[in-house]
Amino acid sequence: MTGNAGSSLACHADIHLDTSVDREACPLGLAPTASTTAQMALGDALAITLLEARGFTAEDFARSHPGGALGKRLLLHIVDIMHSGDDLPLVGPNQTVSEAIVVMTKSRLGLCAVVDGERKALGILTDGDLRRGLDGIGDIRTAAVSDLMTANPQTISSVELAASAAELMQARRIQGLLVVDRDQRLVGALNFQDLLQAGVV
Repeated sequence: MTGNAGSSLACHADIHLDTSVDREACPLGLAPTASTTAQMALGDALAITLLEARGFTAEDFARSHPGGALGKRLLLHIVDIMHSGDDLPLVGPNQTVSEAIVVMTKSRLGLCAVVDGERKALGILTDGDLRRGLDGIGDIRTAAVSDLMTANPQTISSVELAASAAELMQARRIQGLLVVDRDQRLVGALNFQDLLQAGVV
């Protein structure tokens, strides 16, 4: 690609693309302005044509740029960023809210997963639930977790993309999600801050 079809480079090339312009945008006619724009426009056109000819997809782009925003949205899964194991805040429905607050404080997730003996998610207890409980229950410290928790909590599969968790949280206006396996057993949890730190949103 040159602006001069008679240049040495153009004459020795197998294929020459002419990007010449009538005049530069620079009022002095000195700085390359319109000509550089023409070069970029034609370069973009060639790149898009090649992309379409080779069937290049967004997933291919993400694999080429795994550290970029698109790569994280298309390649990063929930299992990669969720809290699990000892970092997972768990309580039973009959435990006291005081016990749940201790667990919640250690995890720094702003929530506790409420599970049964088979680790099935019964509910979620969040900072918001605690604040709302101050109005409805006299002494929340001695109240049972089941009195304050949100039953049938929103869950998501561990194999889903992290971007799906972000979309779900934003749509439901929630700050935390419980992560389950195919048998609906709790395997992890994450909050919106985890998604921010991972660069998903």
